[in-house]
Amino acid sequence: MINIISKTEARNFLNSDLNTSLDLIKEINQERSKVITYSKNIFLPLTHICQNKCGYCTFKQDVDEVEYLVMNEENVLNLVQKAKQANCTEALFAFGESADQNDFVKDKLEEFGFESMVDYLYYLSDKILSESEMLPHTNMGIISRSDLRYLSEVNASMGLMLETTNKSLLKTIVHKDSPSKDPDKRIDFIKNAGKENIPFTTGLLIGIGETTDDHIDSLFTLRNLQDKYGHIQEIIIQNFKPKNDIPMKDYPEPSIIDLLKLTLLATRMFPDVSIQIPPNLNQDLMTLFILCGADDMGGVSPVTKDYINPEEDWPSINELSSTVNKINFSLKERLPVYEKYINEKYLKEKVYDKAVKLQKQIS
Repeated sequence: MINIISKTEARNFLNSDLNTSLDLIKEINQERSKVITYSKNIFLPLTHICQNKCGYCTFKQDVDEVEYLVMNEENVLNLVQKAKQANCTEALFAFGESADQNDFVKDKLEEFGFESMVDYLYYLSDKILSESEMLPHTNMGIISRSDLRYLSEVNASMGLMLETTNKSLLKTIVHKDSPSKDPDKRIDFIKNAGKENIPFTTGLLIGIGETTDDHIDSLFTLRNLQDKYGHIQEIIIQNFKPKNDIPMKDYPEPSIIDLLKLTLLATRMFPDVSIQIPPNLNQDLMTLFILCGADDMGGVSPVTKDYINPEEDWPSINELSSTVNKINFSLKERLPVYEKYINEKYLKEKVYDKAVKLQKQIS
């Protein structure tokens, strides 16, 4: 078990003055690795239909406004071909929660020959795993433990944002129409992934109405899960970005100082886990986040846009490399599954074989 600070110490730090933060920055950077990682991916949003209606979301679309109800196999494989040309190693699947509870989506899946999104996702993941030099990573919201086990046969890693442990947000504009954003459900899901030894990505969404104590409670919840299961490979500190066409358009962005302090705290609490800052949301500040302990930039795509924040373009790999070089760090590509999880405890045989092969190629 990692020796961490107490909640009181965490609270005191987040409320401390600049000198305390500078001292921790100096401590963190004395012995840390000077390598910042990223994965090269394609984003495959199989459907924009979702049971939730979060106050900050532009990903969800209604049936009468979507370009497609469900991406067909041809469209997916066309993107896979473009990804091959760009030497991508991650196929990121993401789509709305419980999308196949929608009758129109269900009909479209039946037209494709599948009973559920999980079945369709398994088929596509298996095909990509078999026919390309990429590893599937899936973020599809809450599913059952048995479905997690099933998908782990053809996925290298999976993910779900915890966002926050603050249940009161279920009564606000943020999550009042989003039943699966109940923190207890999300914690149980992350726990089930741990029981199945699935390498996992999670994180906090900052600036949606939560408090400093909520940040602390969320981080300690994740720390407890990691202590028990050891499957969390990265934690994202993601800042809310207001947009014109969302219910929360008038919400302010979170304070940069608060984000930097949270990055420092997360780095202090999770020496065994990478701390990720999305570069397209913080491009001008990445050097500061790196100095505060962030060591990963997540998936960056040379092929597809960020469908969660489509207004925020990905920086190029060259731009990211130049940014980290300015503070004497270097940029290194990684797979969607971190190297320490590339073993037979965490990966099923077919995924493990491909991951070993790809790890050699990028090393």
